[in-house]
Amino acid sequence: METAAAAQLKHAPSGTQWTIRSGGQEAVIVEVGGGVRTFTADGRDVVSGYAEHEHAVGSAGHVLAPWPNRIRDGQYTFGGEHLQLPLTEPDRHNAIHGLVNWVRWTAVDATEDSITVAHDLVPQAGYPWPLRLQTRWSVSEAGLRAEHEVTNTGGTPVPFGLATHPYVLVPGVPVDDLTLRVPARSRVLVDARLLPIGAAAVTGTEFDFVESRRLGATVLDTAFGEVDTNADGGSQVDIAAPDGRGVTVWADSAFTWWQVYSSDTLPPERLRKALAIEPMTCPPDAFRSGRDVIVLEPGTTWRGTWGIRAH
Repeated sequence: METAAAAQLKHAPSGTQWTIRSGGQEAVIVEVGGGVRTFTADGRDVVSGYAEHEHAVGSAGHVLAPWPNRIRDGQYTFGGEHLQLPLTEPDRHNAIHGLVNWVRWTAVDATEDSITVAHDLVPQAGYPWPLRLQTRWSVSEAGLRAEHEVTNTGGTPVPFGLATHPYVLVPGVPVDDLTLRVPARSRVLVDARLLPIGAAAVTGTEFDFVESRRLGATVLDTAFGEVDTNADGGSQVDIAAPDGRGVTVWADSAFTWWQVYSSDTLPPERLRKALAIEPMTCPPDAFRSGRDVIVLEPGTTWRGTWGIRAH
């Protein structure tokens, strides 16, 4: 196997670091979580990552599977069986962000500008099915690209969803001064536990970002639906600074929801310094509602692709 630049950091919480680079674009992909720790374009930070000695702060760069966001009380029913997941957000009594963000992923292929990492999820309490997850991360003049494949390696159908959690920024520009465009017509209404209780149109409200506008003091930890798609069936969310620098997060048609989080509950040094812009296949609490849950039949593979580019 050809190798990207790699360094085994014995004491790094995120494990092995794989650096991929091409055409002024450089990203560091990590073993723990199989996600992106840093991404720069021509020396400019595009994501707000974390240091080698840190854990992923606020789930920065994580792959969230086999479900994104939260599940109320960690409880759901599938195939007539009632299931209980560990409560990984105990303060809100929720199961959050899936099962693969704190596990080790293995490099299965690498070049100078790409790294493919994989993880075999074993059946466990609350999710008694096996999955093979694989992500090919690559960089080029077009930016950072992530190609996901998830295969049901068991003998029965499996409920599934996936999201990712990059924090994007324009260096030196506070979140309040960024303009934001989210091509979505509705948002999920949530309770104090950030769990869905309904939906509302965004038109004419503080959550209406169909046309790009300044974020200002608006607080977001919001799932957006009814997304306007591009000609290819995908969609994109854009931010821009007053000087014209910006970032686009794009996703193909496999992702039909967007979560945007304005970093209001992060530590002071990260407070409202970046926006988490998260492509999702389904909304929060989807295992309970059934909304847009993917059912993987035995031996079948789901695929989805998204990426980030600076401009």
